[in-house]
Amino acid sequence: MTTLSTELPGKKPREQTRQLTIGGGARGGESKSVLLGGGAPVVVQTMLNTPTGEVAACLAQINALAEEGCSIIRLAVESPRDLDPFEEICKESPLPVVADVHFDYRLAVEAARRGAAKLRINPGNIGGRDKVDAVIEAAGEAGIAIRIGVNAGSLSEEIKSYEALSTAGKLVFSATQLVEHFEGRSFKDIVLSAKASYVNETIEAYRTLSMALPHIPLHLGITEAGTVWAGSIRSAVGIGTLLAEGIGDTVRVSLTADPAEELRVAHEILAALRLSEPRGVTLISCPTCSRCKVDLISIATEVEQRLSGVKEPLRVAVMGCVVNGPGEAAEADIGVACGKGTGAIFAKGKVLYTVEEGAIIESLFKELESVLK
Repeated sequence: MTTLSTELPGKKPREQTRQLTIGGGARGGESKSVLLGGGAPVVVQTMLNTPTGEVAACLAQINALAEEGCSIIRLAVESPRDLDPFEEICKESPLPVVADVHFDYRLAVEAARRGAAKLRINPGNIGGRDKVDAVIEAAGEAGIAIRIGVNAGSLSEEIKSYEALSTAGKLVFSATQLVEHFEGRSFKDIVLSAKASYVNETIEAYRTLSMALPHIPLHLGITEAGTVWAGSIRSAVGIGTLLAEGIGDTVRVSLTADPAEELRVAHEILAALRLSEPRGVTLISCPTCSRCKVDLISIATEVEQRLSGVKEPLRVAVMGCVVNGPGEAAEADIGVACGKGTGAIFAKGKVLYTVEEGAIIESLFKELESVLK
């Protein structure tokens, strides 16, 4: 079976997109700039869940999320009373701040004037073309990008009525029309998203957009993905599939959870594909089977919990038997290969010593302390 490739020979789709600079002190802000698209590293972002009017709380969360590896932060601007605090947040934020605006185009226009590093609008709910054009003009004057966010749940009534098109087809049709309109007005600083809650529809839409609009940077995500467990799986399948095909310039994992969880999942997806260095500890542990003669699940779970606060990149292995022992995890900085009620502590594939099952965790952490010093 022949698979249609979206790549030019030797060149991934994300290397073909137009490169944009997000942030960097536009309109008085102090955020660092971030390169997006054109082969730059995939950018990880999330959205604040603190009220926009609570400036101190927003800035505290931004700083905490920056520590977790966030590069761009998004913030809802829902009413005129949000504009003053939004402006203050933009000035103080270490990260570029994206204004997320729905329904009222005037808020997007004003957010562009107040220091937004980028706008996120859904033209399907922002109003008619004249209102979209007002946002385009404001972003052009401010020198900032716009993410055109097309979602399956907020397509125009006209496009929803196109029965001949699948959901993915409707997303692509809407997105390409909008990009043509923006570019027709000489606005080029575009990022595009086309999300659905079904993974296969999202993958199909992005694959098609990557071929139809190869120059436009793509923002990946599975919208309304769910809680941490289910949402992480859906996001890993959808986002991971596209990233593995070379598609996607920036990602937001959408979870019903603390935004920090979104960042952890996003970084884990990128690290699994070797698109970024791991952040913190990578735990290697084998599945359980009848050969396992220790309580491997409890050991691996406790090791993972105790290592959750470690920020240094580190590979730690917890292996259940000799079959998956040091050989399978030879690249681990520190690990344990378990036997019948025992565990062989090893480093870089070399066995250091063997301990009884009850001493495995403490012995493992004793060796880890020497690595982390």
